[in-house]
Amino acid sequence: MDTIFALATAQGKAGLAVVRISGPLAVAAAEGLAGPLPVAGRSLRRLCDPDGALIDEALVLTFAAGASFTGDEVVELHLHGSTVVVRHVLSLLSGVQGLRQAEAGEFTRRAMEAGRLDLAQVEGLADLIDAETESQRRQALRVLSGALGDKAEGWRRGLIRAAALIEATIDFADEDVPVDVTPEVLSLIGVVSAEMRTEAEGVRIAERIREGFEVAIVGSPNVGKSTLLNRLAGREAAITSEYAGTTRDVIEVRMELDGLPVTMLDTAGLRESEDHVEGIGIARGKARAEAADLRIHLLLPGEAPQIGVQPGDVVAAAKGDIATGEGLSISGRTGAGVDALVEAVAAELRNRAAGVGVAMRERHRVALLRGVSYLDDAARALESGAALADLVAEDLRSAQRAVDSLVGRIDVEQILDEIFASFCIGK
Repeated sequence: MDTIFALATAQGKAGLAVVRISGPLAVAAAEGLAGPLPVAGRSLRRLCDPDGALIDEALVLTFAAGASFTGDEVVELHLHGSTVVVRHVLSLLSGVQGLRQAEAGEFTRRAMEAGRLDLAQVEGLADLIDAETESQRRQALRVLSGALGDKAEGWRRGLIRAAALIEATIDFADEDVPVDVTPEVLSLIGVVSAEMRTEAEGVRIAERIREGFEVAIVGSPNVGKSTLLNRLAGREAAITSEYAGTTRDVIEVRMELDGLPVTMLDTAGLRESEDHVEGIGIARGKARAEAADLRIHLLLPGEAPQIGVQPGDVVAAAKGDIATGEGLSISGRTGAGVDALVEAVAAELRNRAAGVGVAMRERHRVALLRGVSYLDDAARALESGAALADLVAEDLRSAQRAVDSLVGRIDVEQILDEIFASFCIGK
C-alpha cells in the first residue's frame, strides 16, 4: 500500500496547519524531519531539513496501525500556518521514496476500506464538512455516528432470520423443523418493510435539510415582495421601485431560519403583461413558486391568491403600514408583522423536518424502495398459500442485498469515485 500525505487543513495562511501522512512509511518519513518518534503519542519537535536547517517547531502526533482514522500508521504534523512552511514540508515529503500526494477523499476511502466507516458514514462525513446550519450539522452527525448502518444491520438480521425459516422448509422438509413458518416470516417481513418504507418517505425532507428549503414570495406587482425579501435578507438584495414590473426574474437569497437552511425566492408580480420580457419573468416565477416547498402569498385588500394555496402556505395581508387586512398583516418597509411571518414559516418547516429519518440521499431512497418491493412480493407469495418457497427465499435475499447496498457492502463500486471526488484533498 502506498504511503500518502496531504495538507489536511485549508489552504492559505492560518494560525495552524496540519499535514497528515498515512501508510506503512508514515513514521519513517516523519522521523526524517523530526527524529525518532513514539509508536503512538504526541511530542513537540523541531523539524529540520536534510541539511539540518530548522524548518519549524511542531506538535507531532503518531497513531499506530489499527488505531487511526484510516486504519494505517498515521502521523500528523501540526505546523505554524505559514504558507512557506507548509510548502517546504510538503516538498520534502514528496521527495521521500514511497510517498505520494493523496488524492481527493483518499484518507476517508482508506478508512472505509479498513472498516472504520461504512459508506453511509462516509456520506455523513461529507455532509458534516459542508454543513452550514445547525439542522444540517445534527443530521450529518446522526449518519456519521452510524445510525443508518445500525438500522440496516437490524433489518438485515430480520431478513436473514426470515430467509433461514423459509429455506429450512425447502432443504429439510423431512426433518424436525417447524411445519408452518408463514406467520413468523410474515411478521418479520411486515416489521422490516414498514420501517424501510418510513425511512424512504423521510428522504425528501432530509434532502431539503441538506440542500435547503425553497420559500417563494408571490403576489401581484408592487405588492411589496422585494421589500419583504430585503427586510428578511437584511440587505438590498432586490431592486425596489414604485413602478410595477421591476422584478423580471427570480431573485434568490439563502438564509437560515430557526437552524434550517432556506432559499427565499422573490418572483415577478403575477399579472397579464404585453411586455415580452416581463412575461417570461412572470412565467418563470410562477413555475418556481409552484415547485417551491412553501409559498408566502402577499395580498392587498380585496385580492385573492393568484396561484393555488397549498397546505402549509402562509397567506398575509401586504403593506400593513398603509392598509389593513384580516389575519396576519405585514409591512416589509417598517418590519411590522415580519417576525410573526418568519415564525409561521419556521414552524411549518420545523413540522416537516420532524419527519426526517437517517436515510438522506436519493440513493438511499431507491435502495429502500427496491427492498420494500421485494418484500411485498415475498409477502404476497406467502399469503397466496402456493408452494413458492423458492421464490420467497430469493425475494428475501434480494431485499437483503438492497439493504446491504445502503452501507456499501455490495453493488456500490460505480458510485464510490463520485462520492470521494466531493471530498477535498487531505480528507
